[in-house]
Order: sequence, then structure tokens, then C-alpha cells
Amino acid sequence: MLKLLARWALNALALMVLPAVLSSITVAGFIPALLAALVIALLNALLRPILIILTLPVTILSLGLFALVINGLLFWAASGLVPGVHIAGFWGAFWGALLYSLLSWLVDLALGDSSKVRMRFGRN
Repeated sequence: MLKLLARWALNALALMVLPAVLSSITVAGFIPALLAALVIALLNALLRPILIILTLPVTILSLGLFALVINGLLFWAASGLVPGVHIAGFWGAFWGALLYSLLSWLVDLALGDSSKVRMRFGRN
């Protein structure tokens, strides 16, 4: 439970880093960032699998790149649902989702979530 709360808080902090890198994203404070991190997680858990299945032919034809478009659209949708978080346009959402995914991966790596992050170096 504590690890889940830490992941949530660190993902909110990662969300607050995005405006420093991308001028098209604004986050009003830590509370909107916490809400946005929760909404992003819920959208990714509930809506993303359905969208991936519905757009499977396009995703296959684009060699999986259309999944990045879906990530950007869900990121943009989350900003529309949370007051205090604003993303100006699709491309801002696209690059923001990409950067947020990277930062979220680093959070998982830092917290030692072995179910998501598996790296092996050398021989077994």
C-alpha cells in the first residue's frame, strides 16, 4: 500500500516536471497533478485496452506506432477531465505522454517494481 502511494506521488511529481520541458503543458499545483496522475492511471487501466483492441488493424499496419497516438489522446483526455492541468493541442499531449511514460518507467525502476521492470546484465 505504501509503495502504491509512493508511486502515485512520484508520478504526480513527474507530471509537474513536464511544464519545464514542454511549454504546451501547464500544471497548476501538486493537487491537480495528483488528480491527473490518478485519472491517467484509470484511463490507461480501463480505456486503453479497449482502444488498443478496437484499433488493432491500424496498430498492426503502423507497426505499433498508433499505440503512441492512443497514449497521446488518453493523456490529452485526462487533462480535459482535471481542472488545473492544461495541454494545448495534440502534439503537446503526444510528446507529454511519451515523456511521462519515460518518467513513470523511471519511478517504477526506482521503487523496484520487479513485475514491470526486468533487466538482466551478464549471464544467468
